[in-house]
Amino acid sequence: MNQHYFSASPAGALEPREIKAVLAGAARTVLTAGGVFSPEQLDRGTGILLRELAADPALGDDAAGPLLDIGCGWGPIALDAALRDPEREIWAIDVNERSRELTRRNAAGLGLERVRVAAPEDVPAELGFAEIRSNPPIRVGKEALHGILRQWLPRLSAGSEPGVAHFVVAKHLGADSLQRWIATEFPTLEVSRIARDKGFHVIRAQA
Repeated sequence: MNQHYFSASPAGALEPREIKAVLAGAARTVLTAGGVFSPEQLDRGTGILLRELAADPALGDDAAGPLLDIGCGWGPIALDAALRDPEREIWAIDVNERSRELTRRNAAGLGLERVRVAAPEDVPAELGFAEIRSNPPIRVGKEALHGILRQWLPRLSAGSEPGVAHFVVAKHLGADSLQRWIATEFPTLEVSRIARDKGFHVIRAQA
């Protein structure tokens, strides 16, 4: 990869290309491009996260409140959630403008009208989220990553219902230490590892 996927404005022209990815249990044609995270395929960690979430009966409530995808890339987490529940309000955020453009195009191509794509600073300050799902940008560095989680985890709220966050992190990139940090930094959250597969951990933080 010639440039960081967490750059705000990747260099070079946007040259979209089609790939096939399994989202919400079916193969979908989506657009990716250079300068975003995992442009060649659905990355393994995200695939594991989506599989574990699909198998969790507690996450099948059609009346669930807004969902936030942090670091959406070309959109797989947000698209999967919207395909499973087209009426749910989904927010997909990324600092990378190319990622946002691809997510917009992919949502439109799949007919998903309730996917809202935004830069982090453009999310309404008063908006809370029933759920957060993310393959977080570990490679931005620990300090920056902690700042991202400090910004968004306090907005985990679903009115009278407890909110929940799920993150997938590679063990060799610090899954265990991140789980401990979340539990220490946010003592009101119940933090656990709900799955481990192929070197990836799925972490749950329950309000």
